Amino acid sequence: MASIHDVAKEAGVSVATVSKVINHYPDVSEKTRKKVKNAIELLRYRPNVIARGLVTGRSWTVGVLINIPFTNPYVAMLLEGIKTALENSGYDLMRLSARLNDPGYSFVDHCQSRNLDGVVVFGVEKDHHSIRELIESGIPTMFVDMDATGQRAGNITTENRNGVHMAVRHLYELGHQRIAYLAGVPGQPVNESRLAGYRDGLETSSIPYREDYVVNGDYSYDSGIQGMRMLLQLDQPPTAVVCTSDMAAFGVIHAIEAHGLSVPGDISVVGFDNIYEAELFKPGLTTINQNIHAIGVKSIEELISMIKSTEYPPPVVTEPSSLVIRESTARYSEP
Repeated sequence: MASIHDVAKEAGVSVATVSKVINHYPDVSEKTRKKVKNAIELLRYRPNVIARGLVTGRSWTVGVLINIPFTNPYVAMLLEGIKTALENSGYDLMRLSARLNDPGYSFVDHCQSRNLDGVVVFGVEKDHHSIRELIESGIPTMFVDMDATGQRAGNITTENRNGVHMAVRHLYELGHQRIAYLAGVPGQPVNESRLAGYRDGLETSSIPYREDYVVNGDYSYDSGIQGMRMLLQLDQPPTAVVCTSDMAAFGVIHAIEAHGLSVPGDISVVGFDNIYEAELFKPGLTTINQNIHAIGVKSIEELISMIKSTEYPPPVVTEPSSLVIRESTARYSEP
């Protein structure tokens, strides 16, 4: 079995240079890096992970804690982006479980016992004790769709507020005045930001805010059904609904059609996320696009930068959102 010394001899460089190439250090010329990689391939050299960790002080493993069901298409797209960023980074991924409802449980101890170099967190409330503990621990962390930060913790999100604002304005320009909002989980930063965007959209359209037109949910298909059923029971049901997720929007459309109404003939519907299924759904879903794959990629790139250098400032990244118009919205016509 070839050793690192064999690789160095074959490439005509020092052992230290081979180590830098293996560990993805930037201060190696592309020409030298190519020579070392060719030697590794030729000799079929495989670094000893344990020895590599002893030398670098790293485990070369990052954890991901996603506190929503993995069956959610958003999660699949986010993980695909994370996987893409990790493929050529030298790092492995560990999915983490956390007993978030157990007050005596320490998520930091959980991470440290596995010697993780850093973590990505999504779907946990900002004020949860595990999040505060994680920020104070100094473990490099990237929060997704959470506005938490710390000395070694950054975050990445989408223009949530502006995205929902665009959706409301789109409906207003189609002639809708009775625009409802199917919200997410109260207290979660992403929900509060999108709810603020809904209110912004109403205000700039001179439409009064109505408490009965805002229904809380949990981003799921079932919550979309339940929320829309509540809205349909009102004396004056809405003519349009903005949803906090595409999955909830699918549930909303199901409830509308089950009630004997049509989309968009009777009620227009807008989602948020632009998951793969949004274009395939019938009718095609008008939605706010966020580049979920890019968020996954960027979260890992920024996390690795923090891991590599304690001087790297914790990033706060906002990805743009945009309106994708399909068949689920139409001009309002008086019955």
